[in-house]
Amino acid sequence: MTSPAAAPVPGTAGAAAARCAVLDDYQGVALSLADWSPLAGAVDVRALRSPLRSEDEVVEAVGDCEIVVAMRERTPFPASLLARLPRLRLLVTSGMRNASIDLAAAARHGVTVCGTASNGEPPVELTWALILGLARNVVTESTAMRAGGPWQSTVGADLHGRTLGLLGLGRIGSKVARVGLAFGMDVVAWSPHLTAERAAEAGVRAAGKEELLESSDFVSVHLVLGDRTRGLLGAPELRRMRPTAYLVNTARAAIVDQSALLRALREKWIAGAGLDVYEQEPLPADAALRTLPNVLALPHLGYVTRRNYEGYFREAVEDIAAYLAGEPVRKLG
Repeated sequence: MTSPAAAPVPGTAGAAAARCAVLDDYQGVALSLADWSPLAGAVDVRALRSPLRSEDEVVEAVGDCEIVVAMRERTPFPASLLARLPRLRLLVTSGMRNASIDLAAAARHGVTVCGTASNGEPPVELTWALILGLARNVVTESTAMRAGGPWQSTVGADLHGRTLGLLGLGRIGSKVARVGLAFGMDVVAWSPHLTAERAAEAGVRAAGKEELLESSDFVSVHLVLGDRTRGLLGAPELRRMRPTAYLVNTARAAIVDQSALLRALREKWIAGAGLDVYEQEPLPADAALRTLPNVLALPHLGYVTRRNYEGYFREAVEDIAAYLAGEPVRKLG
């Protein structure tokens, strides 16, 4: 295989090293969780920790780069932005699906887009952290313990014998279902194309969406965001839920109408929500979801684990090396 140094990125006019920016390295770990030495001499890599909040900020930060490594969907790459990055030749995203990258526009501008593997277990585990945290009022009770507050001020909700409703029974939803069954829950599921046979294979029962919302004590969202699922849960759907029920969303914020959700939480249509995804990320400091007492909110940690990060950055290095050698791998689009 041709060495990276002998195969400069197209458009660098034989420059000694291509410039690469790793975006949204919030924790400052991108360069330590993988071995970047295979790119030494061929690529100058820098990591950016702060979010880039506008296209102008992205252009200013990475306009000189031939290679960009994006973390999931933290920084979108629509057609308008890609048109402003004429030097860009390789865009690597963690995961093999990124709805915030316009793949058609990337192809038009001569930008190769590659992905990495992503483990499904971390968001499953975080889903259960939210469910358990809500059910047993973990934040309230832990805060009271630290602040010298009351000893036992809440009464928790049982999981055993209760109903878990899953909107989506794919790679992640089916794993969430297995845990629910282990807790002794009655697990029901719905998705646009879910059959009774497929549900039975996962050990759960298929239900209509309305039935699921009306009967579930916990409703957890595990659908892919698309035209048919955007705004799937609006005011009418949230009103169908029990006032003692909880909504958990570790998928995509836009699947739930956010205005309707705020109203449902404020007016106590539902008991509360466990949220890890938001329409604007990072969530503004003054956002109501940060302060509502019946919300358990996390800063989009579903996929943020050491094993996932190590895989993302290791395969990002592989993607870059393969592209420089003229043999791109894990191409998207």
